[in-house]
Amino acid sequence: MIGAIIQVLVIGFAIGALARWAVPGPDPMTVPMTILLGVFGSFIGGGIAGALFGVDQDSGSVFAVLIGSILTSTLLLVAYRRFVQKRPLTGPEAQKPPPQKAHAGTILGSSAKRAQERDVTDQIRRLGELRDQGTLSDEEFESKKAELLARL
Repeated sequence: MIGAIIQVLVIGFAIGALARWAVPGPDPMTVPMTILLGVFGSFIGGGIAGALFGVDQDSGSVFAVLIGSILTSTLLLVAYRRFVQKRPLTGPEAQKPPPQKAHAGTILGSSAKRAQERDVTDQIRRLGELRDQGTLSDEEFESKKAELLARL
C-alpha cells in the first residue's frame, strides 16, 4: 500500500516536471503542486488513452497512456497559467515570473491591515456620534462596535 502511494507520487512528480518543462517560461510551483499536476494529468489523460487504446502491456498502449498523461498535464498547466495566473503563453510577457501576492508579514500586508484598522476606528467614531445624538441606543452602539471589532 505504501509502495503504491510512493509510486504514484514519484510518477506524478515526473509527469508534472515534464509538463512544466514543455511550457516555456517560469512557473514557480512547489513540489506538491508539481506532483498534483502530474497525478491529475495522469488520471485524466491516462484514463482517456487507456479507454481508447486499452491497457495491454505487450501492445504499446502503455506508451499511449504515458503520452496522454504528459499531454493532459501540459494542457492543465497551460490552463492554469492562462486562467488563474492570467499570463500569456508566448512572447516576452510569458518569460516574466507571475507577480507575487502580498503575504501577512510583508509591507503591503501590514499597510492593508493598518488601513482596515483606521476604517474600523472611523466607523466606531461615527457610531459614537450617532449615539451622542440619540439616534442609537447604548445597546445598539455596543452591538455594532463588537461587530466591527470582530472583523479585525
